[in-house]
Amino acid sequence: MTVNPAQNVDPELLPKAEFAFPGPLRDRLVAAILDGSKTATTGLLAGYEHDGEPLPSIGERSVVVDSDDRPVAVIEVTDVRVVPLHEVDIAHAVDEGEGCTTVDGWRAGHEEFWHSEEARRALGDPHFTVHDATPVVLERFRVVARLHGMS
Repeated sequence: MTVNPAQNVDPELLPKAEFAFPGPLRDRLVAAILDGSKTATTGLLAGYEHDGEPLPSIGERSVVVDSDDRPVAVIEVTDVRVVPLHEVDIAHAVDEGEGCTTVDGWRAGHEEFWHSEEARRALGDPHFTVHDATPVVLERFRVVARLHGMS
């Protein structure tokens, strides 16, 4: 369920939630958030550490931006867990809303992203590689507001 943005949700005061990098992948992920099929995401613990950012916390809100950096929705974290990559289960993979029906398929797509030149550059490690024990941050969220002016 979404609420009116005027109800205690000021996107100007919230941190940005950026899914992937600007471009086709971000556009697909944002569309999946807006249509309700994406209610989870996975990040690398190494990414949070590299950026000096704290892990998300339950109840924390952020504003989802599209590839043009326009705010489109406000989300609220409902669950956060840090697990080794090999512990990601099918429920989480499906809830990421990318159409994965197996954990292997989900993992292949994520490894392709995490091993991309752009992701490695963002981590400051041109040779970064994930393995079964790589710590990942599993986050669940819900949309609390859809913002006006979204496409």
